[in-house]
Amino acid sequence: MLSERRLQVLRAIVQDYVGTEEPVGSKALTERHNLGVSPATVRNDMAALEEEGYIAQPHTSAGRIPTDKGYRLFVDKLAGVKPMTAPERRAIQNFLEGAVDLDDVVARTVRLLAQLTRQVAVVQYPSLTRSTVRHVELLSLAPARVMLVLITDTGRVEQRMVDCPAPFGETSLADLRARLNSRVAGRRFSDVPKLVEDLPDAFEPEDRGTVSTVLSTLLETLVEENEERLMIGGTANLTRFGHDFPLTIRPVLEALEEQVVLLKLLGEAKDPGVTVRIGHENAHEGLNSTSVVSVGYGSGGEAVAKLGVVGPTRMDYPGTMGAVRAVARYVGQILAES
Repeated sequence: MLSERRLQVLRAIVQDYVGTEEPVGSKALTERHNLGVSPATVRNDMAALEEEGYIAQPHTSAGRIPTDKGYRLFVDKLAGVKPMTAPERRAIQNFLEGAVDLDDVVARTVRLLAQLTRQVAVVQYPSLTRSTVRHVELLSLAPARVMLVLITDTGRVEQRMVDCPAPFGETSLADLRARLNSRVAGRRFSDVPKLVEDLPDAFEPEDRGTVSTVLSTLLETLVEENEERLMIGGTANLTRFGHDFPLTIRPVLEALEEQVVLLKLLGEAKDPGVTVRIGHENAHEGLNSTSVVSVGYGSGGEAVAKLGVVGPTRMDYPGTMGAVRAVARYVGQILAES
């Protein structure tokens, strides 16, 4: 265990390095921070921190910089989450409230996160598997053609065309719409197949084929695999941090192009708290020089997807964690109200 003073020294090193981009020396630390000890004592503390792997000396400099291990201790023990100011919170709310649909909410969230943190922002669309059905609309387009519109609790809208085996009248369609919604509205997607399996039996024999066709289209829509969609923005922000990436920024950019990598990075949506992955904690080699701060968002206190930012390990962790958490909270409110 590190002594309280050494923890203070580590905190000061992280804060100064993040703020100045320069390796930190003992003289600068004692001048800038009220550590209450001499530069010689601080030098001893820094030697101990270096020996234990919390800080390191870049090859050319007399100063020290935090390692992944040092940042991890800082995030876990030393850094609070910096709350947003009232004007910042109002600006977030006003910007997100202007959204017209789910795509617009996601697009605005990406832009906002990238601007607030000056990092790369990644937002996952709400997952269908964790959603509930708000409403199913059925519209007659021709005697034997129906449009099925599925609306979820997160505002997601899925449309499908259904070619029916026989003509299906308006009265029968209205009856199917009413019966279907009475069974599935407000229910989880995973519960729907069981809830509708005997629905065709409630109709006349000549209509059962069409009812079954409509239901199978609905069930296909619920289980489609391409649901894990992402939006990414602010990649150009990385160019401001060129010197933070040891050799080149290219592996980072290549990793950010892989959707599977990003989904793994954001982690499981069911873990709603703020998660911070630092440097080599990221399994993908191209992201070993980055940190990822992510959090779940959703309506009604349950996370349906994740959002977060990717940036260099030399990151303002308290500010980034505060921004990511605040944006997630407002996105959740907007989804709940939509």
